[in-house]
Amino acid sequence: MVLAGGRSSRLGGTPKALFRTEHRADGHSSTLVGHMVVDLLELGLTSDDVVVVGPEDLPSMPVLRTREDPPFSGPAAGIVAGLDTLDRARPTPDWTLLLACDMPAVRPAVVALLNAAATAPPEHRGIVVIDDGRLQPLAGIYRTDALREAVRDQPSVNRSVRSLVGTLWDAELTLSGVTDDVDTWDDVDRFGLLPPRD
Repeated sequence: MVLAGGRSSRLGGTPKALFRTEHRADGHSSTLVGHMVVDLLELGLTSDDVVVVGPEDLPSMPVLRTREDPPFSGPAAGIVAGLDTLDRARPTPDWTLLLACDMPAVRPAVVALLNAAATAPPEHRGIVVIDDGRLQPLAGIYRTDALREAVRDQPSVNRSVRSLVGTLWDAELTLSGVTDDVDTWDDVDRFGLLPPRD
């Protein structure tokens, strides 16, 4: 699940998901959200495995799409919407990966999370990345049944991810520099991103 529905307030409302990166192998630019979707598909997920939660004007992508309700009501509401969409599209997977769309260097964390989930003991319900001492709940993988139970009958609008799924974090992966995100114009410059196309 890729969450791409934020207001990007520290970027003056310019959608983070639409900043472009030139990290693709063919040298062409891709939006941040498109770059993440390509990474997930290259890592073996299928179009029905991936849902992007965000506005309707995001670029066309060969994956499931939905929107948090109401729009701009936060990542916790996005998780609920994403789970509903995945539940309708495919058999329930054992694990659900949660990712924010604005982490250009996150692919090594995704690989590590998928590998950790494949070998996790049954009692583990959630594995999150600790990156340079910071816990990153939107770079985490959660047992789907436990995640669904955590959000069931809970308010999600304008609620923090920590308060919604924090009880599931019982394993951690310590990594460095892979979940740095794009919050400010300094971050845009640091990652060498290009502005969204008009």
